[in-house]
Amino acid sequence: MKNNVNNGTKLILLHPYIQKQGSSNRLWLLAFISFFTLAFLLTLIYTRESITTTTHTAALAATGSWNPPLSKTVVKALVHYASNSNHTHRMSYTDIKQISDVLRQCSSPCNFLVFGLTHETLLWKALNQHGRTVFIDENRYYAAYMEEKYPEIEAYDVQYTTKLREMKELIASARAQVHNECRPVQNLLFSECKLGLNDLPNQFYDVDWDVILVDGPRGYAPDQPGRMSAIFTAGVLARSKNGGNPKTHVFVHDFNAEAERASSDEFLCKENLVKSKDLLGHFVLEKMDANSFQFCRSHSSS
Repeated sequence: MKNNVNNGTKLILLHPYIQKQGSSNRLWLLAFISFFTLAFLLTLIYTRESITTTTHTAALAATGSWNPPLSKTVVKALVHYASNSNHTHRMSYTDIKQISDVLRQCSSPCNFLVFGLTHETLLWKALNQHGRTVFIDENRYYAAYMEEKYPEIEAYDVQYTTKLREMKELIASARAQVHNECRPVQNLLFSECKLGLNDLPNQFYDVDWDVILVDGPRGYAPDQPGRMSAIFTAGVLARSKNGGNPKTHVFVHDFNAEAERASSDEFLCKENLVKSKDLLGHFVLEKMDANSFQFCRSHSSS
């Protein structure tokens, strides 16, 4: 009996290694499934948050209540003025604010032309952030330096042929040629007027400038160029616009100086002067008919 029982019974032994290997495989499979589940949930949450953020940002931008981060240009300007707060040739707060207020009201994109690379150069570029700001300077080396140091600056150099001591003769010559080369409405690219700037890039003369600031060239000594040519050019550009806003704001800095005042009276005209405060004269000029041959309704400059 004992032998029969032993012969009919089967004994199965499980090796410990086999049990351990099966358990390990199940753990790896569970970890693999858990990892991909977690990754899927994180991706889903991130996508929903991203869509929500984008929608919210678009809504804020549409309502005008969204303030984007400062651009690199603005940061550079702030750093520049923080480190040069004692600059002796800077504009006064009142003068800067007058120009800033007009730029804020300018329809975008705003075309802003500045005669002179000055202490405020980066500020003008920053304030007209979404528009086009072009600088005209008499010093080709300084213009090249500024463009190299600040690639966002668009600057051109121009060769002035005028002298401050010739101011009265130049104004008299322009008045005598007002029906020909020095007329108030024309394309200066083809002009031979002594006060007209005609050696700038061709595309420059096709731009409808909304705001023009005359803060150069130098005009403190008899042999310096003076600003007669810049003021004459600003007056012609404002009256010769092809499109855009028919009005152009023209600012003249150092408005208390003789050449600036006399040239402004002659080519920008007293009837267009809307404000004169501190060292800044503010004119608003309107587009004129191509057959116009008179800058002002009456000539009053001496």
